[in-house]
Amino acid sequence: MIPARYSASRFPGKLMQDLEGESVILRTYKATLRTKLFSEVYVVTDSEIISHEIKSNGGQVIMSTKEHESGSDRIAEAIQAVDCDVVVNVQGDEPFTDSESLKKVISVFENDGEKEIDLASLMVHITDYNEIQNPNTVKVIVDQRNFALYFSRCPIPYQRDSTVHTKYFKHKGVYAFRKEALLDFSKLPMKMLEVSEKIECIRYLEFGKKIKMVETDVQGVEIDTPEDLQRAKIFLRETN
Repeated sequence: MIPARYSASRFPGKLMQDLEGESVILRTYKATLRTKLFSEVYVVTDSEIISHEIKSNGGQVIMSTKEHESGSDRIAEAIQAVDCDVVVNVQGDEPFTDSESLKKVISVFENDGEKEIDLASLMVHITDYNEIQNPNTVKVIVDQRNFALYFSRCPIPYQRDSTVHTKYFKHKGVYAFRKEALLDFSKLPMKMLEVSEKIECIRYLEFGKKIKMVETDVQGVEIDTPEDLQRAKIFLRETN
């Protein structure tokens, strides 16, 4: 499932921006199909513009009938009648999501015989100071078993002692959910921490759900701003 809003607050219309001849959302959809990991791939949207873009290129779309605060809420509505055990959320603004990273996330559930894990997601080790400080980059901290402890737009952990080697991890917006955990999420209210940070996965933590983080070294480019779009164009030229 690829949730896709047209009116993004930081960069309105970003999913329909041209990325070297194709829109951002179409590139994301095609990249997801190319992984060959999924029985079905859908774009979930409330935008007729995005719907037409995907359908006119042979893709599948589920139209949202309600207003939603988050991509998880949008997907939860879409999967009500879908027969599935695990749902993977690929963010519409990440057109370079790779198959190896997705395989790592999906494998979490294959090795979870006790069904301890409610959802899994990706994290990338980052060292660039500007990226660590950037509030558009969501950081995550984990326990010894790589279960998420907290997500923040602030640099976490705070490096009080400069002699200590501190590692920072960026949260990549790819999730795999157990269907029941996703449906539970949509019924839970937003609480103070989620509202403050504007990070939807905090809701899972606030209500006791367990998020398994999987480390990947694939950075890619997330498109949150016009500057990110320019970076994505350069990235695409360099990798083609």
